[in-house]
Amino acid sequence: MGQVGNLSISQLCQPARIITAVNGQLPGPTIHAREGDTVVVHLVNESPYNMTIHWHGIFQRGTPWADGPAMVTQCPVKPGSTYTYRFNVTGQEGTLWWHAHISLLRATVYGALLLRPRGGAMAYPFPEPHGEETVILGEWWNDNVYDLDQMAFLTGNPARNADAYTINGKPGDLYNCSDANQTYKFQVQSNETYLLRIINAALNTPMFFKVANHSFTVVGVDAAYTTPYDTDVVVIAPGQTVDALMAAGAAAGRYYMAASPYDSAVPQGPAFSMTTTTAVVEYVGSAGEETPPPLLPERPDYNDTGTAFRFLSNLTALVLPGKPTVPLSVDTRMFVTVGLGVSDCQPSQLLCNTTMSTPPVFSSSMNNASFVLPTTTSMLEAHYRNAAAGVYTRDFPDQPPVIFDYTADASDNATLQFTAKSTKVRTLRYNDTVEMVLQDTRLIAKESHPMHLHGYNFFVLAQGFGNYDDATARAQFNLVNPQERNTVAVPTGGWAVIRFIANNPGMWFMHCHFDAHLHLGLAMVFEVQDGPTAETSVPPPPLDLPQC
Repeated sequence: MGQVGNLSISQLCQPARIITAVNGQLPGPTIHAREGDTVVVHLVNESPYNMTIHWHGIFQRGTPWADGPAMVTQCPVKPGSTYTYRFNVTGQEGTLWWHAHISLLRATVYGALLLRPRGGAMAYPFPEPHGEETVILGEWWNDNVYDLDQMAFLTGNPARNADAYTINGKPGDLYNCSDANQTYKFQVQSNETYLLRIINAALNTPMFFKVANHSFTVVGVDAAYTTPYDTDVVVIAPGQTVDALMAAGAAAGRYYMAASPYDSAVPQGPAFSMTTTTAVVEYVGSAGEETPPPLLPERPDYNDTGTAFRFLSNLTALVLPGKPTVPLSVDTRMFVTVGLGVSDCQPSQLLCNTTMSTPPVFSSSMNNASFVLPTTTSMLEAHYRNAAAGVYTRDFPDQPPVIFDYTADASDNATLQFTAKSTKVRTLRYNDTVEMVLQDTRLIAKESHPMHLHGYNFFVLAQGFGNYDDATARAQFNLVNPQERNTVAVPTGGWAVIRFIANNPGMWFMHCHFDAHLHLGLAMVFEVQDGPTAETSVPPPPLDLPQC
């Protein structure tokens, strides 16, 4: 049962205020399942807002109506209404998560979704840890995030940045006015190994993650096993997860676990909180009246793109029997620019036309198509009923409309910045292999955009900086053991190449996992046609599917 409702909470010396939360918890409850299980969650919406839940990274094979993004696969669950999400987790193991997929409500409506091997911890392809800890990184606003989102839309300006970062809902004791109750703590035994399940649930901020005097061995990302990778810093973009083993081999004492922002924008974007959220790792028996303060790790600079790229590009998959391998033939090739821009005020943006003219407002796009959600019918329902007219169009381009020097400062001009609003999808035949080059642009700012694809994992074949050049990049493709992900952080002023097989019929959102950019239009949808059998076709909608 997932009861979405009001929770009174006070943080950072602010008066208690009401947030939207699940089961009265921040973060929401952790869902535990084993590979092959069927998960059933009854969403009861007792909040004042429309609500949907997205099961981030779940393939939803045969259950596309349960994916959750508002107006893509379902209409929202209205206040006072319910909806039951049912899906199976066959062929998936590792750390995933769930979150609201409407407005900015995932700022407080989120939680972990942990998928264990059917054989238990002994079935891990790495040494069984002594214990484990889920570490969810988030952002905290002192204001009502729904109101911030409404004002951002009406004015055409992004909502302001967060007031603090959090670990498991708590900001930590480096913030002014934070107290011991606002710092998460967990205990470790000397010389034991712990599995940290790290999730970045922040709305807009990639994070550097460290523990003083400790290092990690990464063994999984986005619920896909990796070749063990040793590092003293984890880099994790919004939407991503990292499974990392940490040996408690330091001197007995207390150590800060710290997460600090990675600001990838060049030139630097809107002011962000240059602060650090902390939790405390405490060795059993080390606490007492004379206990010294925890040791703080040295953090990377906020704009340390080199450290970010080194971590994100060095991961490789752990090749296991029976697991998917890279498809070597390609049916559909796409080159897609991702980035910021400007567009005209929409008629419903009542506060953005303040000069009695129509000034351009912030926007974002993929291949210069700035995505707008439909308002009356979900895209999956329109697809299922063969009634796309007036809901979406099937003309998302495989190439940008203009070829230019994508990452050069000189390209940042008003003509190239301008983008128009639309609801475009790319239709794929069932079982097509798709290769997509994601190219960041310099328009307004270069930035590392975390691009998330619903309904699929994809292989990250290569990534680099500057303009993508097929002749040189293709020689770098890893076709043997590339990392498998559902969210890739496209390098700042650079590119990433992904490949996947469209073997899951339905309507699948692809978008930037910075909510500020998603709401500005950095998104598109893949329409995957039915296969030849009933099992490879979109099933009828469930009887309790919410109506618009």
